[in-house]
Amino acid sequence: MIDLKTLKVAWFLGYRQIKRASVWTNVLIIIIMVLTFLNLVVVSGLLVGLIEGAVAANKKYYTGDIIISKLKENNSIQNSREIISTIENTPGIKSFSPRYLVSGLVEANYRNRTNFDDVAEEVGVIITGINPDREDQVTGIASLVIEGEFLEPDDFDKVIVGALMLEKYLDINSPGFLVLRNVEIGSKIRLKIGNSVREVTVKGITKGKVDETDRRIFMNDVQLRSMMDRNDLNVGEIAILVDSKHNPETVRDILINNGLDKFAQIQTFEDAQPKFLLDIKRTFTLLGTIISSIGLAVAAITVFIVIFINAITRRKYIGIMKAIGVNGKVIELAYVFQSLIYAIVGSIVGLFLVYFLLIPYFDNNPINFPFSDGILVAPALITTIRVFILIIVTALAGYIPARIIVSKNTLDSILGRK
Repeated sequence: MIDLKTLKVAWFLGYRQIKRASVWTNVLIIIIMVLTFLNLVVVSGLLVGLIEGAVAANKKYYTGDIIISKLKENNSIQNSREIISTIENTPGIKSFSPRYLVSGLVEANYRNRTNFDDVAEEVGVIITGINPDREDQVTGIASLVIEGEFLEPDDFDKVIVGALMLEKYLDINSPGFLVLRNVEIGSKIRLKIGNSVREVTVKGITKGKVDETDRRIFMNDVQLRSMMDRNDLNVGEIAILVDSKHNPETVRDILINNGLDKFAQIQTFEDAQPKFLLDIKRTFTLLGTIISSIGLAVAAITVFIVIFINAITRRKYIGIMKAIGVNGKVIELAYVFQSLIYAIVGSIVGLFLVYFLLIPYFDNNPINFPFSDGILVAPALITTIRVFILIIVTALAGYIPARIIVSKNTLDSILGRK
């Protein structure tokens, strides 16, 4: 049983050893602890943050807080007018954007086609009809325009093309992934929806690292409705933005309780995440854990070696302390406290670097990955668990070599015999 007196003496001896040690030795060990902490938190945080960046972009530029979509058995959201009326009267909804969706073909470079036996340069596409002002209020899609301009409410025969539709921004030579060549701002392209064909002008190009927007063509909803072979006013999607006083889950449940789920699928942005993003997130989390574990093992071995060498060089001193009546448990605890001090100081410095420097930096300067803007993700609970793991492993790394030296014969330790 370890009493308070034993702990006090052990703390005194451990603290004194650190004070008497070389400043550079202490600094080096603390740096190792800081780097180990950063390896535990930052490596996995960046890997997960790469996917979180894609999730955040999907929410911001496509789904909003809540996305309402058609049921699998339907080609549109049934009773859309009633659903929109309910949305307008639901508390907590800041803004929403109905979208008309229709599958079609887009043809480019047809004016330069001289041989009509050649295959037309056509690409399958989802054509999306939007109210430009409503859509921009929900998703800020206008900010994604990298060339040209966004749509105005009175724009007719003008479209916005997603960057993944164009060879200029996606240079992939794949028969299964067709893109449009030589399409720029001002280019004429044909939209084909069933028997309806319309020549339109490319007004803008969007790029937001979200497939659902970067592989679509956007035009004014009024014009798209006139091209669709349907007389109803049923839309394909409704993106909803919730105000800051409500959470998406509550608003979703209100809509479901009003019976809207009979006509449409109602999901929060989390529910609507693509499965491949969830799979990659789990994979990267596992990969980050493996890499962090290797770093943790290296740090534990380093602390073990430092404490072991320290104990070996002070073997005679340890033997004398045992000879004058100092309990071996006290000496062992002294080295454990010494290790804990290194681990706690290193963790405190690491926490400061992560939460006050690195996270704000990556939030303002995300890493420009090809399919997302990567950020650093470090949830407080997971970080706290990793801090405790680091402290426990470091304490064990300090205890084991101390136990080995203390267990030696007292007289042999004093005389320096093996």
